[in-house]
Amino acid sequence: MTHTTPPPAGPPSRPAPEPPFLSLHTTVVLLTALVIGLVSGGLTALTGAPPAAAVLAGLTSTGLSVPVLISLIGGRDR
Repeated sequence: MTHTTPPPAGPPSRPAPEPPFLSLHTTVVLLTALVIGLVSGGLTALTGAPPAAAVLAGLTSTGLSVPVLISLIGGRDR
């Protein structure tokens, strides 16, 4: 006599989903820093400053706001 085993009763197993490329915390911090940089650069451009100065002001404020936003926006275990 041969014994056959029945197939498992549950749905077929699926592979685990891949983790996201960026965490939600990182995405919120970077997008907020980008908005701050755009506003700062735009306001600098509206003052009549040269375009290079407006770009430099926007990039500087974006870069300087990232560490501040990391500490202000919770969500990461320290």
